[in-house]
Amino acid sequence: MHSVLFPRHPVIRALTLSTMASALAKGVFYTVSALYFTRVAGLSATMVGLGLTVAGGAGVAGSFLTGRLCDVFGAGRVLLVSSGGVAVALLLYPAARTPPVFTVIACAAVGLQAAQSTARTTVMAVAFPGPDRVAVRARIRVVVNVFIGLGSVLAGAALLIGTAPAYTTAVVAVGLLNAVSCVPLWLLRDIGSRPREDVAPLPEGGSPLRDPRYLLVTALNGVMAMHFGLTSVGIPLWVAARTQAPTVVVSVLLVLNTVLVALLQVRVSRGTDDIPTAARAVGTAGLLLALACALYAAAALAGPAVAVLVLVLGAVAHAFAEMRGEAGSWGLAFELADPRRPGAYQGVSQTGYALGGMLAPLVVTATAIRHGSLGWALLAVLFVAAGGLTMLVTASARRPVAIVEETAG
Repeated sequence: MHSVLFPRHPVIRALTLSTMASALAKGVFYTVSALYFTRVAGLSATMVGLGLTVAGGAGVAGSFLTGRLCDVFGAGRVLLVSSGGVAVALLLYPAARTPPVFTVIACAAVGLQAAQSTARTTVMAVAFPGPDRVAVRARIRVVVNVFIGLGSVLAGAALLIGTAPAYTTAVVAVGLLNAVSCVPLWLLRDIGSRPREDVAPLPEGGSPLRDPRYLLVTALNGVMAMHFGLTSVGIPLWVAARTQAPTVVVSVLLVLNTVLVALLQVRVSRGTDDIPTAARAVGTAGLLLALACALYAAAALAGPAVAVLVLVLGAVAHAFAEMRGEAGSWGLAFELADPRRPGAYQGVSQTGYALGGMLAPLVVTATAIRHGSLGWALLAVLFVAAGGLTMLVTASARRPVAIVEETAG
């Protein structure tokens, strides 16, 4: 864990330090934002939900458009600018006292966060060779999970105090932490500022929009990414409304997921830097998600003690599916891309994540929460199909190769 949090490589160190600050901010924001907007800003829960839904569309656009900007201006510069923009947008949230103002600020914040994510992924694609990119992304994900958890703990102080100034202070701290996250990124500003000429473009012309395999894999990854909606929406509602397990078990399951990812993500990600292995990892994730869905559904049929045990087993299967599926999707996003258009390709890949995140609450509530066991079965089939199709689509894929061999020395 020490090598993950304090790496020696200068690029990884800059990304890690920046991610520490931004993830700490996310942990605070996730914990206090809903209460701040409803109790302090005076917005209704419905209005907050509507505004964030609109902002989700801005996130999709930000993910896609940023890829092109990375190829034109350099991924490092776009990452620095977008991170600064996120800080400014979050510092404006205390001014969000009316629905229109809140929606505008939310669109700016979510859109810039999506841009930041695309730029960060593109930096990894440009700065590291094939076998290292997935490993670096796995390390960064561990940092994200650990510091989001720490941020949630720190935000508990605002919840304990429970006053408007306490909530406002927490929200301002979120913006300031994001501003701090920009400092290490200054060292990365020149990464990706020059196009690579040592590799051949794909036959489709180097554009992800003319690469049907990449688009299909991205769409399937968006389907797989909807499992995050189980954690944030599905499980809390299911435990509270359909099982006899105490509601506090929701927090236990979240902590369990965080701990497993922090301890095992790097190890589980090994070997997914080639296309066949990455595709099999996604297929395995689909099967594990189906198992998790079955266990979650079964929890509704048992008494309190057994329900807790079954939910924990489901959460373990879910965590391993998340780790293996994420590693596989990273490998495919990197290895199937034209190396001369890293921004455009990573922008499309991140758009799949954004679409999955936007649709997940609707899909999860319309299936599992509304229809119970039948809904969980539908989700299981959906995940298995997405994983299986990913393996099928990538079966004949090969990574683009360099057209100029590197000389010794």
